[in-house]
Amino acid sequence: MRKRQEREVCVLLPSKQHLNCTVGVKARSQEVLRYVLEHLGVRELHLFGLAILRDNEYLFLDLEQKGPFILFLRVQYYVESGRLILSSKEQQLYYAELRQKVLCSQCRHQEALFFQLAASALQADIGDLEQRQEREEEEEEEGGEKKREKANSRHYFLPEDYFPSWLIKRRGRDYLLQHSPALHGEMRGVSHSQAILQFITEASTLQDGPITFYSMRQEKRDLKGSVLLGLALKGVHVYQEVEGKQCLLYDFSWTDIDRLTFQGRRFEIHAVGSLCLPKLVYYTPSAVHSKHILRHVSDSHRFHINTRQTASYIQQLEERQEVEMCVDEPEEVLVDNPAEISWLVELSYGVSVDGPLALSSSCWADITKEMKQVLKRRAHEGTSVD
Repeated sequence: MRKRQEREVCVLLPSKQHLNCTVGVKARSQEVLRYVLEHLGVRELHLFGLAILRDNEYLFLDLEQKGPFILFLRVQYYVESGRLILSSKEQQLYYAELRQKVLCSQCRHQEALFFQLAASALQADIGDLEQRQEREEEEEEEGGEKKREKANSRHYFLPEDYFPSWLIKRRGRDYLLQHSPALHGEMRGVSHSQAILQFITEASTLQDGPITFYSMRQEKRDLKGSVLLGLALKGVHVYQEVEGKQCLLYDFSWTDIDRLTFQGRRFEIHAVGSLCLPKLVYYTPSAVHSKHILRHVSDSHRFHINTRQTASYIQQLEERQEVEMCVDEPEEVLVDNPAEISWLVELSYGVSVDGPLALSSSCWADITKEMKQVLKRRAHEGTSVD
């Protein structure tokens, strides 16, 4: 009997863990992703894709093609509300990647936001500060070096894990260690899942947070990119490097864009006529980059169209506080029944699990009513996810 040829593929997760997947030597990326799903114990990862790292950029793969030996599980589509993420495990992965994005952020004009993000992250990671301090006091009573431990009890986190390096340099580690606990303390009583939801919502307002960046060149012969194309929640941003800092030049919503075209390395943005802007022409590092970027832009636009009704619905519920669900526990918007997950995916994302687009806009009035009833029922049952 002929022995099956196999190969090892290493997949790096946002949580900094890695999976070693054994697949057939000719296995497509879809088979690798299936292995990852089985390991994580989830049915789907709707916001994630498998990517390769090329020229310090993540390029998302076509799952029908064979991938290399090292792949990255990355967020492919960002959302404004964590309530759009139906699985708790996917929510955790999403949160982990956003944490890293926040640490790399260069939004110096949004300094106050980083302190609130740190407070939400500390609450999600550690829980109530008051309970932690009580545990430390009990441990101090049993230990020997009481005074020294008590003096350092507030140093329960590393600033490098919660703040960008430029902010640490600007304020100093002592300042962050002194003032962050007060904000963390204000989160008392917020559950782990609720703290993650709050972090996701806050991070979505960070200008360079929920964005995938691609390097562009202004001229075809340029050896280094000086322009960044940012694929954002609701459109495309264009940044240009000025004195070592990225400055926002254009902020296009999807409705501002007439069309995007690639021809080889040449990339063009055509704005709608009402903006009175000339077409913008840039160049990617290679034709391979162009292919991957075009597919990602196209898929992101389609994802935005398919989810905007549900996103708007959830936002209205949050703002008006009219939904009759318990807000104290994390399970209120998470489901674990495989049949219901498939159904909610279809109604939330407009995509059938087994096929193409399944829902028209005329269906949403009835769907949102049904969705509310399902979420409400799941909250009352108090079931966990996945």
